[in-house]
Amino acid sequence: MALLKRKFDAVIVGGGGSGLRAALQLSEAGLKCAVLSKVFPTRSHTVAAQGGIGASLGNMGEDNWLWHMYDTVKGSDYLGDQDAIEFMCRMAPQVVYELEHFGMPFDRNEDGTIYQRPFGGHSQNFGERPVQRSCCAADRTGHAMLHTLYQCNIRAQTQFFVEWMALDLILDQEGHVLGVTALEMETGDVIILQARATLFATGGAGRVYAASTNAFINTGDGLGMAARAGIPLEDMEFWQFHPTGVAGAGVLITEGVRGEGGYLLNKNGERFMERYAPTMKDLASRDVVARAVATEIKEGRGAGKDGDYILLKLDHLGPEVIEKRLPGIREIAKKFANVDPVTDPIPVVPTCHYQMGGIPTNYHGQVVVPKGENPETPVAGFYAAGECACCSIHGANRLGTNSLTDLLVFGKAAGDHMVQFLKENTNHKDLPKNAGEHTLARLARLENQKNGENVYTVATDMRKTMQAHCGVFRFPELLVDGVKKIREIAGRAKHTEIKDKSKVFNTARIEALELDNLIEVAVATLVSAEARKESRGAHDRADYHKRDDANWMKHTLYYNAVNRISYKPVHLKPLSVETFEPKARVY
Repeated sequence: MALLKRKFDAVIVGGGGSGLRAALQLSEAGLKCAVLSKVFPTRSHTVAAQGGIGASLGNMGEDNWLWHMYDTVKGSDYLGDQDAIEFMCRMAPQVVYELEHFGMPFDRNEDGTIYQRPFGGHSQNFGERPVQRSCCAADRTGHAMLHTLYQCNIRAQTQFFVEWMALDLILDQEGHVLGVTALEMETGDVIILQARATLFATGGAGRVYAASTNAFINTGDGLGMAARAGIPLEDMEFWQFHPTGVAGAGVLITEGVRGEGGYLLNKNGERFMERYAPTMKDLASRDVVARAVATEIKEGRGAGKDGDYILLKLDHLGPEVIEKRLPGIREIAKKFANVDPVTDPIPVVPTCHYQMGGIPTNYHGQVVVPKGENPETPVAGFYAAGECACCSIHGANRLGTNSLTDLLVFGKAAGDHMVQFLKENTNHKDLPKNAGEHTLARLARLENQKNGENVYTVATDMRKTMQAHCGVFRFPELLVDGVKKIREIAGRAKHTEIKDKSKVFNTARIEALELDNLIEVAVATLVSAEARKESRGAHDRADYHKRDDANWMKHTLYYNAVNRISYKPVHLKPLSVETFEPKARVY
């Protein structure tokens, strides 16, 4: 069956921060740009980012992009690529000022400058003391950012495909990306969106875990599409567990609470972070705080009748500060924890939050794969930015606020590079004769499967396996068993059946297609985690307690299609400054 085709200069899959920032560069350059989004763009998961954007503006005291770079390299546990990190930290103030001029309603100081709050892992003078670096709009920074960028794109006449889901990449015989197949969620219609350049800005895959701060739309769609096209996934063993998700609900309580002066307590009323990070205390990097919280609970110092959570205290800040700086957090605490933080502490636990790995890219946003002698050959016409990409600026652990900085810096960088690429590649390549056939075969399999398993049952088993076998602490026997179990679940996922085809908006079909993507992520994560024989950043193994720079200073590349792992070196050389040599991380 021939599919209907729509032609664009550029197609962007994902309407969150990085997708909208890239689209703005393309549309303002006069190019015909389409943005495809499963939800209305201002409902993309960037809307959930609360705390702020990391940038060394120096509005609240002395700061320097080089200090920001040092904190990011150290936070990454030295697995981050230092050329990309330098690029991001240098560009961060510029993209924040641009956002300000777009109309972003930042909180202000009395002199009119952007207000900045402290955040975990950010410091002055290479780790001496905390610094105020997070540029925020109360505790709704991502919300304000998305609305600002969406309005800019409307003015620039970007074309939006709202409530559409991308299904598969289209490549020619040379491996050049020519666009995507896509499904309109309301009607079930499938079309080809042909493009001279394609950007994935599909966000993370946090729904691969049973307990997650991520929205239900975060199903790793870009990663699944890339993996099915034979592109490796990089560093998928590294998942950040945020120290403060609401106990029992998983909803995020921003690090900005601790930035404003909140702190963690165990059941004895003890500020335990002083034992784990004597200098930075509650504002140590997230992997350090998450492990400390998990350890307190594991050793019997958790609060509540079951001793299964820790308390986040902020009542001492006073109602005025809470209402001005953290109004959304008060609302979340009331709704999801049934407590008012003006008078009572919030019960919190570490919860899956952010994916450090993803589709391998360089700092121009180009997707890069090993080919011949070159470990990073660009895939022509293919770009990725934001959480679905692995640049790698976050390495083994992301610093808070660097997610929004990542979206802005690399969304813009990818957009700029796409503009240049399109100037040099002015004609659409011919689509292969079988374009779309793989997608149609996948859909036909779902429609025609008889006596298959329920999608929900398989997805639940996948999430339980990930939670039990690849969490905050990782044990060798659990990892080995987890790899075996997730492979079995992946086999079951190939034989799922849409039990209820009557649901509106093709809900059952969408959930089945999302499972196809999530299972790619789950397998890549567990196999990569079992293979990495060290502890680094968010990857903490009980049988290898130390970081092993001699053997493991390298990025993992996992090819799901052929079940193969390879590795590539970390970029230790920055663009213009001296390398930050690996050393022990102390906060």
